Amino acid sequence: MNPLCKPWEHTASRRQFLGASAGALAFGALGGLISPQAAEAMRQKEKQVLFVWLDGGISQLESWDPKPNTEFGGPFRTIKTSVPGTHFSELMPMCAKQAHRLCVVRNISTKDNAHSSGVARIQRGDPKNRGVPYPYFGSSIAKLMGPTSTKLPAYVWVKPGGGGFKAEDAGFLGPKYGSLAFGDGKPPDDLLRHASLTAEEDDERNELREVFNRQYAAQRRPAYTEASSYVFDSARELMKRANIFDTTKLPAKELDRYGRTEFGQHMLVARNMLEAGVRFVKVTSYGWDTHGDNFNGSASLVPKFDRALAAIIEDLAASGLLENTLVIAMSEFGRTPRINGHVGRDHWPEAWSIAMAGCGVKAGAVVGATNDKGTDVKDKGHDIGAVFHTWFSALGIDTKKVEYNNNGQPLPLAHEEMEAIKEALV
Repeated sequence: MNPLCKPWEHTASRRQFLGASAGALAFGALGGLISPQAAEAMRQKEKQVLFVWLDGGISQLESWDPKPNTEFGGPFRTIKTSVPGTHFSELMPMCAKQAHRLCVVRNISTKDNAHSSGVARIQRGDPKNRGVPYPYFGSSIAKLMGPTSTKLPAYVWVKPGGGGFKAEDAGFLGPKYGSLAFGDGKPPDDLLRHASLTAEEDDERNELREVFNRQYAAQRRPAYTEASSYVFDSARELMKRANIFDTTKLPAKELDRYGRTEFGQHMLVARNMLEAGVRFVKVTSYGWDTHGDNFNGSASLVPKFDRALAAIIEDLAASGLLENTLVIAMSEFGRTPRINGHVGRDHWPEAWSIAMAGCGVKAGAVVGATNDKGTDVKDKGHDIGAVFHTWFSALGIDTKKVEYNNNGQPLPLAHEEMEAIKEALV
């Protein structure tokens, strides 16, 4: 059945139903937490990704790479972590306790100082300056690795605001590999099969849908018809589970661990999605563009991020999923060491940090460094192309042997002149 249909539509004929829904890109929802299929996927140790995107640019100086008691250091102190000799900002006490599971790269240097160019390039890792729209990392993984054995969507996005199917993420790969976005971390309305429709009737309708879809697709370009069928089928799998978005039934202690904030609850939903068997889960947090009042802004934003990221890493480690889940936390760039006239920090792609954990990365590692004031990297640094090589390598994808096929045009997965950050890999 169509996850978007209304109760009165259940009385429509099968032909009317199929006519209304043919070609539609459906929403979906997860549920059931760890299903038998997901348990089997865990036994098979299928690799997954959690991609935490802090839109606007988290300050590295108030998080992963503090510079206390310096000209640009700001008011916050540093604290020890679970890795001897490694210090984080005092705003990150929870992640400090998980530092032995983290890999922090402090010498990212990307040169894209605008949101319009930075967001797209950082999530695409564009090799050189090719004139083709490269896919976002989530779409790349959806294409290269596909769904897990659970058959749940390969690329899901939990975000504030509206949801829907975001075909534009897929670039030249085609709409089939776009993201299925859940606005405000919630499933769409009218998710469940209406009580007046039996499971047998639902199966019969879907058999008819598949027949009409084949007839429809026979005379049309495959890209969009394949995307429609793929999303619809994924939605059907999602509709079999109904509880994954409902965090209200969790113990109070669990809610507190992640934080009773929008981001904290979205990260709980992300954990449930990973446990259910989704291949790639992206979680977005907005509001990090702290041109004004950076320190009060960071004092509000960073602890919420710190609490939820540390909690999900701890939970993934306890369940055994961390071993096969690549966790990434990053923005499009960092913030300027120099403090502006509005007590803020501006865009600074020249020297900033990302954090990773789990599958394929070296736990407890701190890679690279910035100078004493945080104004530049100490060596040549690493651009996003090297980071993409690193992520693919961590997931077992050889970027020297695997390439994209863009309508017969071979294209590299990541920048041809860059290599993986070896110090970050096991």
